Amino acid sequence: MSKAERTKQFIIEKTAPIFNAKGYTGTSMFDITEATGLTKGSIYGNFENKDEVALEAFDYNYNLIVTYLRNQIEARPKMIDRLLVYPETYRNFLELPILKAGCPILNTSTEADDTHLLLRAKAIKALQFWKIAVVKCIETGIERNEIKVSTNANEFSFILMSLIEGAVMQAKVTGSPEVLNVTMNFLEKMIYDLKA
Repeated sequence: MSKAERTKQFIIEKTAPIFNAKGYTGTSMFDITEATGLTKGSIYGNFENKDEVALEAFDYNYNLIVTYLRNQIEARPKMIDRLLVYPETYRNFLELPILKAGCPILNTSTEADDTHLLLRAKAIKALQFWKIAVVKCIETGIERNEIKVSTNANEFSFILMSLIEGAVMQAKVTGSPEVLNVTMNFLEKMIYDLKA
């Protein structure tokens, strides 16, 4: 990795948590220079503009979560157990350093749905990837006779994602884990009910 690539990576790593917590609009150039200890000129020497930093920061935050979930999921052979990774992870999201500022998909979707087309496109792609992963898990479970044949993988994926993101939003706003516990208990029951 060249010095320029290392500097660029350093900027992304230092600013990604700020973009996730404050959003695109709320993150200023002062925040970026303060977090990195670099000058505005140095930032612009590595990135064309704030948009480019924000897009890279989203990718960085999103990849942290995907990597974490993938490691948890791949350690489990049964599809039901793989699906249970989601409520287990998001039940404790307020304590997980990678999710402490909230889910980057939710944070970005909320802010960028009408204001930033490039960030919106990244959030849409992330949601599609998540949905495909859940659907594939359910379909594999059906093929292996681990999950009921009557399960609609498409519908279940929408419900799982909506429950998680809705609970995360409420918990983040209120600072209370109660909604997480209630919702994740409900989601766990839904997942166990899929068993063939």
